[in-house]
Amino acid sequence: MALAESIEYDKIEVVGIYKADQVREATVITKDGTELTRSFRRYVLQAGTLDGNDALVDTDISAEPAEVQAICNAVWTTDIKAAWKAKLIADKSA
Repeated sequence: MALAESIEYDKIEVVGIYKADQVREATVITKDGTELTRSFRRYVLQAGTLDGNDALVDTDISAEPAEVQAICNAVWTTDIKAAWKAKLIADKSA
């Protein structure tokens, strides 16, 4: 009778014009190889935030799983980061 817990990143979606990455993390509990429960946690990653001088600070994705990092690196192009920075600056003055 062995219980085991594992984490799966079972859904990674890129949404919107600023390429936000929505990640669904599943925590799976199994007993002797049979799944007992599955619970979910969702979070969103954006390309960055503004510092005090309105410079874009890239989001640190180093702790993310490799597949999430690969998707973020692929979709957060220089153009996307520039557009996201402009939106953040515009939102500040609104």
